[in-house]
Amino acid sequence: MTYDVAVIGAGVVGGMIARELSSYKLNLCILEKAHDVAMGASSANSAIVHAGFDAKEGSLKALLNVQGSEMMAKTCQELGVKYKNNGSLVIGFNEEDMETIRSLYTRGVTNGVKGLEILDSDALHALEPNVSKNATCALYAPTGSIVCPYELTIASVGNAMDNGASLLLDFAVSAIEEDADAFTLKAEDGRTVKAKYIINAAGLYADAIAEMVGDTSFQIHARRGEYVLLDKESGNLIKSTIFRTPSKMGKGILVSPTVDGNLITGPTSVDIGEKENKATTPDGLAHVMRETRENVDGVMYNQTITSFCGLRAVGSTGDFIINMPRDRFVNVAGIESPGLSSAPAIAKYVVELLKKAEMPLEKDPTFSPLRAPMHAFREAGIEEKNEIIKKDPAYGRIICRCETVTEGEILAAIRQNPKPRDLDGVKRRTRAQMGRCQGGFCSPYIVELLAQEMQVPYESVTKFGGDSYINVGKTKGVD
Repeated sequence: MTYDVAVIGAGVVGGMIARELSSYKLNLCILEKAHDVAMGASSANSAIVHAGFDAKEGSLKALLNVQGSEMMAKTCQELGVKYKNNGSLVIGFNEEDMETIRSLYTRGVTNGVKGLEILDSDALHALEPNVSKNATCALYAPTGSIVCPYELTIASVGNAMDNGASLLLDFAVSAIEEDADAFTLKAEDGRTVKAKYIINAAGLYADAIAEMVGDTSFQIHARRGEYVLLDKESGNLIKSTIFRTPSKMGKGILVSPTVDGNLITGPTSVDIGEKENKATTPDGLAHVMRETRENVDGVMYNQTITSFCGLRAVGSTGDFIINMPRDRFVNVAGIESPGLSSAPAIAKYVVELLKKAEMPLEKDPTFSPLRAPMHAFREAGIEEKNEIIKKDPAYGRIICRCETVTEGEILAAIRQNPKPRDLDGVKRRTRAQMGRCQGGFCSPYIVELLAQEMQVPYESVTKFGGDSYINVGKTKGVD
């Protein structure tokens, strides 16, 4: 079979592009080198929908950030994904910071960001009393929002699959060959896929994919960002997303509530040569804690649940790289921050690029943009919970005590596109293992459910694919 389009990369950008393309009469496949979707930058970032005042005027980043931000609420509603319009603040401490804030305000207005305001100290602290008392000014962006990035990725890929797209996991593209009619994409394990068009949304490896078809016009390097995630007891410390005035390396350390009620702080910003180093460091985490406490009073790091590191794909051009360097091949590369915010608009932009290249595109009248949200059992009232349990008793069995996730929710997630195949996959879809005990209680039960549903041995279930085995054998009983 020859596909019409192969999308390389199942992050939020690749997922959104696949979803948009699945609204047309196309045979579509998504290729992902990892064991699951949302395994790169889409699984470890700030979860911010940026308003659009930071990107340089006239850049693709600026255009697509503002458009994507305006599209995000509807996109999340269609996909059943949690979204909250909480506003954002860039705080300053002196006259130099105030000059930066005035420049950001002017840039934001030029970019088309709505509702921007410059606040003095009184207005700032009336809005956010726990911002440092030393802060003297702020830029307020009421359109700033928060979302769950991996939930959005899973939902967009799932929606594309529900509309006919195929997903091939553990498919690390190692070579691309071309004949008169199609490209042949070869995986490291020997599998091949043929497609007439390729969308290169391969994140950190987009430059390597482009080079396979002769395009060496850009390079990608990794920028490390370390984060600390706090318990839900800290989630109400602030309402808005709090930034410090930015530097050339990025927007600095932020403090923000999450859509699930936690508090997230970070990231650091360190350019590195390697593309797989996601280890946290004592110096990096100390930097996050130190700067957080300078910006917001009352952050209690004794309520830390976990820390993690994400890698951003930084392009050599200083802007998003979205182009067609040759026929039937589209680069979607260098999608660093504000990539999450821009993702819905990037998908539209790519389709328009294909239309300009005269790719045959006919709308599919059977396409549905809707995806039912997963049951959030903990958020239901008593009567609603009883009705859910009557229909399916599995919802009456709590598996994850910390997050109140039921067996019914886990089974529903395992059976829904794209299906998880490991512990972390279930975690990203249901929040089971994301509470205070970090899976200490519920992991064995989830492994059992995965083994039953996939019809595989208990000890073959992994944490995140590959060799990340959890159990090496049984200590009691016989088969």
